[in-house]
Amino acid sequence: MNTGKTYAVTRHRGFTLVELLVVLLILGLLAGLVGPRVLKYLGGAKSDTAQLQIGEFGAGLDLFHLEVGRYPTTDEGLAALSNQPAGIDRWNGPYLKKKDIPVDPWGNEYNYRSPGENGDYDLYSLGRDNTDGGEGEDADVVSW
Repeated sequence: MNTGKTYAVTRHRGFTLVELLVVLLILGLLAGLVGPRVLKYLGGAKSDTAQLQIGEFGAGLDLFHLEVGRYPTTDEGLAALSNQPAGIDRWNGPYLKKKDIPVDPWGNEYNYRSPGENGDYDLYSLGRDNTDGGEGEDADVVSW
């Protein structure tokens, strides 16, 4: 019986294995060329972030110095920028936007020493390796 309806046979054509392998090869080559450059910029961004944070701490330390008449001691540390140390009457802080003192971009505490060997205070991060010296991302980021 013929009802007058015709059915068209359609063929769905997919990608062949060779075409998929070529695309994967091209993506792999791009990732191999671009990936290291992206990681290089990421490392530089962490050092830049540490330098910006040290600059922000420096501004807070200068405000502390203007109001109190001295920089926080090594024992008082950077916490004196957020919380009033005992025995200081002219403290008018907090001197930072955030109450908590952030760690450096590699998760380590910033080092603060007052009086410093390189100025009124020394403020620095030891970089990714958290040891003195180094190059690249392991280099120290300092305030002086």
